[in-house]
Amino acid sequence: MRVGILGGTFDPPHVGHLIAAADTIDALGLDRVVLVPASTQPLKRHGTGASPAQRLAMVRLAAADDSRLAVDSIEIDRAGLSFTVDTLTEWARRAPGDERFLLMGADVVRSFARWRDPLTIMRLAELVIWRRGDIGASQIAGWLPGGAGTSRPGYRVLDTRRVDVSSTEVRARVRAGRSIHGFVPDAVRAYIAEATLYRAPDDRGEGNDQRADQ
Repeated sequence: MRVGILGGTFDPPHVGHLIAAADTIDALGLDRVVLVPASTQPLKRHGTGASPAQRLAMVRLAAADDSRLAVDSIEIDRAGLSFTVDTLTEWARRAPGDERFLLMGADVVRSFARWRDPLTIMRLAELVIWRRGDIGASQIAGWLPGGAGTSRPGYRVLDTRRVDVSSTEVRARVRAGRSIHGFVPDAVRAYIAEATLYRAPDDRGEGNDQRADQ
């Protein structure tokens, strides 16, 4: 099976995640893309608004309408800091015959060399990098560990459509009382409203008119 692996905080998952996953399935002929929400990302220890359980619930809601998408709670079940190399090692043990593709945006590649054991990650799964805008292939190559004349594993770059949605923007819109319709799947939007996620503490009481589902 050809499996794409898309990890992240997903705080919250949004339509950009889903479009990128669908485009990659088509481009690479993947059988499935698995969304893997992190428990705590080592480089984002203080940036999460929803709890791990809430983020996992939202990811499951986001993936529910596409049979090509699956969700794996491996990192949340493991708890603590989430290291991709540990996740891929476990996946290789579970399904050694799968072809694994680790999906990430070009902006994430900037910090990839600081991840735990990045070369082992690249040996456990082929790195697939989504590029958009003016980020060049040479820039991406420079951000990756190793280089010419080394044993760095291969990777591939996919040009992707521009979807100007981010989890940071979604959270900011909720805090400001603005609509997030069209930014996240409807089921995720309803969950955020019901759980009163991402609002300032004084905006969570009864009678407040600022709703994420407007």
